[in-house]
Amino acid sequence: MTLQRRGLRLAAAAVATALLAGCATTQVSSFLERGIDISRYRAYAWGPPDMLATGDPRLDSNPFFQTRVQAEVDRRLAAQGFEKTDAAAADLLVHYHVSVTQRIDVNSVDQQYGYCNDCRPDLYDAGTLTLDLVDARTNRLAWRGWAARSFDGVLDRQEWMEQQIDRAVARILDQLPRAFALARGAQSPALP
Repeated sequence: MTLQRRGLRLAAAAVATALLAGCATTQVSSFLERGIDISRYRAYAWGPPDMLATGDPRLDSNPFFQTRVQAEVDRRLAAQGFEKTDAAAADLLVHYHVSVTQRIDVNSVDQQYGYCNDCRPDLYDAGTLTLDLVDARTNRLAWRGWAARSFDGVLDRQEWMEQQIDRAVARILDQLPRAFALARGAQSPALP
């Protein structure tokens, strides 16, 4: 293989790696409390706001963040057959938590395969959005879903942040047990 061809392959690999890093995957998971029959819940209300700081002042001081998260959760829960009500009539209380931390990517894979000669560690913001559905009568966690991904660049661009919130909430609430949606008589939502 010629030196020029090898250089092109390495450049293509570097571009692909950069694109994949820029399109960071979102890791989504959920937890259902043992013994909970989630299909018995009908109505929800928002619980008291989380008093913990997110770890990033850009997010803590953004008045649109909370509004966007709550609006998208309301929209998705309504599509799954939940009815929003006041706290006194609610079966479930919804809470959300956000955490942003700085992480270091030391490019170990790049170094191992020789994609770069002078690899330096990259700092990036990693964030997790957690949604909790709490039984309003017992105050016990019934279900929890969360999404974690790189927040790099998200907090600095309002429109992109809103898109990422919508995607994260959708993917989290897609984790609700299917038996729940079927018991509610909800059709598969045609939401994006």
